[in-house]
Amino acid sequence: MADTGGVEIWLVRHGETLWNAQGRITGWSDIPLTERGEAQARALFPLLAAERFDSVVASDLSRAVQTARLAYGEPQRQLPELRELDFGALEGSPWADLAEPHRLALLAFEGFQAPGGESTARLRSRVYGFLAGLAPGRHLAFTHGGVLRLVLRDFERDRFLPPCAVVGLDWTGRRVLFVRGEEGADGE
Repeated sequence: MADTGGVEIWLVRHGETLWNAQGRITGWSDIPLTERGEAQARALFPLLAAERFDSVVASDLSRAVQTARLAYGEPQRQLPELRELDFGALEGSPWADLAEPHRLALLAFEGFQAPGGESTARLRSRVYGFLAGLAPGRHLAFTHGGVLRLVLRDFERDRFLPPCAVVGLDWTGRRVLFVRGEEGADGE
């Protein structure tokens, strides 16, 4: 994106954790990267190092901070606003063991709220509050799968993305620039 006073942001999902590998619901639990997750993060370094960003931030959960350090360098700030959805009583549950109403509601995403957890409306409020406060320029944010899905849904591009996927957004123009890290990733 040319420097037009707009905001461009690249959102990076953290690398794999043990709970990701086990198919367990992971929200605010502070689960570190696996060796594979560390390798995934290091593999992003050539892509990200070739770019210039005005700010580099991460969720305050260790898996996002670790990914930032390995993929780009020390984040300037660690922010709770960039955390995953708080899954409350469902935290740590295997996806396969979730009651069908919870699975269906989570797949639908909109209007979801786990027992004792955070609603997707609250997630949107906190993430979009952060995004709305960004200064003009290019920004890099290390975050979580739910955050990427939330934004992509709002851009009519709903999808689940794997660890270390990268989504580039022209936030000012409200358009997806690219999605990297999935089979048949698309770019525009």
